[in-house]
Amino acid sequence: MKKIHIQQQELNTGLILEDKVNPGDGSDILFCGRVRNNSKGKNVLHIDYQVYPEMAIREMDKIADEAIAKWKLNRCVIVHRYGRVMPGEISIVILVSSPHREESYISSKYIIDEIKKRVPVWKKECYDDGSEWIGDRN
Repeated sequence: MKKIHIQQQELNTGLILEDKVNPGDGSDILFCGRVRNNSKGKNVLHIDYQVYPEMAIREMDKIADEAIAKWKLNRCVIVHRYGRVMPGEISIVILVSSPHREESYISSKYIIDEIKKRVPVWKKECYDDGSEWIGDRN
């Protein structure tokens, strides 16, 4: 099962984790990326995420397909928020499920690393004294 989604609303990890559980899986890895309240010594008030929806979904779908093919995942779910996200809130969830933990760990790291490199999502960190566009791509 593969699901790729972007949304403005807060993410519900419980619903994501319990959706379509495969009884043959012995491992679920749920990665949650959260907004920190500080960056480079500055107080972060919030992050504004902007996204090119069609292209972001298409690229995340490709990344999920790559991970599923390479690690034989039974579930791969990627949900990314856009809009204003406050410190402590989750901005991205990646769920991968496989029969064994090694595949889940490795594939989860691969997915987030590739998203940071390839997916058109931009973030603007807003501080007490201004704001700055942050680039995560290599």
